[in-house]
Amino acid sequence: MKVLIILVLALLAAGASSAAESRQILTLEPGEVWWGGMSVDGRAMPYGAAPFGRNLFGDNGGNQAQPLLISNHGRFVWSEQPFRFEFRDGVLTVTSSRGEIVTGQEGKSLKEAFQRVSRVYFPSDGKMPDETLFTAPQYNTWIELMYDQNERDIRRYAESVAANGFPPGVLMIDDNWQNDYGDWEFAAERFRDPKDVMAHLHKLGFKVMLWVCPFVSADSANFRELARLGLLVLDANRVKGKPSWRHTQEQAAIVRWWNGASALLDLSNPEANRWFQKQLDRLVNDYGVGGFKFDAGDADFYTGDIVSFRPSLPNDHTMYFAAFGLNYPLNEYRASWKMAGRPLAQRLRDKRHNWEDLRELAPGILAQGLMGYAFTCPDLIGGGEYSSFLDLKQIDQELIVRYAQASALMPMMQFSVAPWRVLSAQNAELCRRAAVLHARMAPEILELARHAAKTGEPIVRHLEYVFPGRGYEGVRDQFLLGDDILVVPVVTRGARSIKVVFPPGRWKADDGSTVEGPAERDVPAPWNGCRGGGG
Repeated sequence: MKVLIILVLALLAAGASSAAESRQILTLEPGEVWWGGMSVDGRAMPYGAAPFGRNLFGDNGGNQAQPLLISNHGRFVWSEQPFRFEFRDGVLTVTSSRGEIVTGQEGKSLKEAFQRVSRVYFPSDGKMPDETLFTAPQYNTWIELMYDQNERDIRRYAESVAANGFPPGVLMIDDNWQNDYGDWEFAAERFRDPKDVMAHLHKLGFKVMLWVCPFVSADSANFRELARLGLLVLDANRVKGKPSWRHTQEQAAIVRWWNGASALLDLSNPEANRWFQKQLDRLVNDYGVGGFKFDAGDADFYTGDIVSFRPSLPNDHTMYFAAFGLNYPLNEYRASWKMAGRPLAQRLRDKRHNWEDLRELAPGILAQGLMGYAFTCPDLIGGGEYSSFLDLKQIDQELIVRYAQASALMPMMQFSVAPWRVLSAQNAELCRRAAVLHARMAPEILELARHAAKTGEPIVRHLEYVFPGRGYEGVRDQFLLGDDILVVPVVTRGARSIKVVFPPGRWKADDGSTVEGPAERDVPAPWNGCRGGGG
């Protein structure tokens, strides 16, 4: 699928205001609470009971963002542009200096409000990401290899998946497989025969994704070429009058990010899109790469005094980068803006290796769904912050097992740290069982994903969404997979039982017992592994 961007040659400083400020003030109704804004705020949702505020301009919280708020009373707030919102003293105030704020109501429930905004503002296009993302576990090489991505260790990692009885699925080769940022070719000193590596991984049963980003290393050959072609974001302070869109090497904006300082590909320019797609299509056609992990693209990288080919706010650049991924069904994003209802896999941002961050998973997945991002993935099992895994003595084995179990009944699950390396054999086996459970649930998950592609409905659903008006709005740590599968992750160290809220209906537990809802019960949550690590 090609991404259409209208050809407009125009300039706009990223932070410039272009419209008078608009404001909407809503008095909260008794019992009314709200969701939306940023997925990283899942643990703070629903809003309304305590003071809370966010400014969405130039900030996506390192994850998915959406100019949307919806309530359990059927009310909604939408804008085509980023806005500020604040809940305080029973009042919601929404302010924007860049676009109209739309408010409305559909019915009296969270589900009715969601269905209205989904249908009107981000309708689903009937497509979904590659099915393999849902039907089998994903394996990312980041934690095991970090910046030493090389063919020998990637082969070993993939082989060890099968050797330890884990189902093959998608293998993601992470950052530093490439020559340089913006030079998307396998580094010859680390990949002697990339075609043979791809063939070997395919033979093992994997589809392969490569990490990419919109950054371009300064003083590289591709940087000079892209500057000559006028395909980079410019520094407004270096643009004198109307700039030339060629030979702009000295005018290129250089931004700081977690790997230093780089230029930015200007994806507001259709020619930059074509250049980028040509690089990635070559990897697909020449090596058999299946798709790409699109990292970065966060709005805050574009908040400086910059100039782009098309008039753009910082958030727009996040949207351009995400829209580019529609060219590849096998994709993954961490940062998104206004891309709900589109066939993009959306991962929760990197988590630390601790129980507090494990408790972020369910609220984050629920928030994604209620913002319209249905095709969701939790973070790497055990956490994606690599520094947590440098000292094996600091690894909490129970945490990794519970992380895998929590991910097993989410739309996707992704391993990175190798359970067979860092866990006891007994605990690694528990992670393998979680992976097998996810694969066994593939038909149900895939059916829900197809339904989401047609209707926009979340795959992971809040109890309040399915059973409105029963006081479930504050239930954050359990969720429904569809309407009929109740999932309650264990997110407390040492827990041997867990409190479960059962909605109306007859619920059959995995031990064969049944519960008639509505009810609350303490349910056994046995720990069948050995403790190990973490004290």
